[in-house]
Amino acid sequence: MSTKRISFKVDGDVQGVNFRSFTQKQAKNVGVTGFVSNASDGSVQGEAQGSEEAVQKFIQHIKSGPSAASVSNVEHCEIATQSDEKSFDVSR
Repeated sequence: MSTKRISFKVDGDVQGVNFRSFTQKQAKNVGVTGFVSNASDGSVQGEAQGSEEAVQKFIQHIKSGPSAASVSNVEHCEIATQSDEKSFDVSR
């Protein structure tokens, strides 16, 4: 099974609505590692790594977001994998 890593950016009403904790929970549920953080432009961004199937499931979750969020756009692109990552963290 090959491992894939993406960089992602989520635009919309996504800060102050528990989006980062939602993202961490979904990452753990589907089995991806990485991180998520708030960006200064009001978006949420991060990286996620796992199997192709797990990453696709993760993307679907962040496209909907938690009920209080309003996601207008999700951008993602494949990047180089990391070998030493063990968890999915929330950064400030």
